[in-house]
Amino acid sequence: MLSSDNMLSEHLRHIRGAVDGLRDDIREVKSRLGILESQYASVSSRLDRLDGRVERIEQRLDLTDA
Repeated sequence: MLSSDNMLSEHLRHIRGAVDGLRDDIREVKSRLGILESQYASVSSRLDRLDGRVERIEQRLDLTDA
């Protein structure tokens, strides 16, 4: 039979392992989030440029309201 000290040590080892796993998961999530933020910024920039180009085309074709 395990003593209460041994049982407590086992529980603490299990908790430490779980926390280590969560730490690794959080690190991966942060990395993926950084990649997504970078890709979003790139897409947003490209859409802004396309918007400007469409506005110029509309002006040249007199398709604007005012």
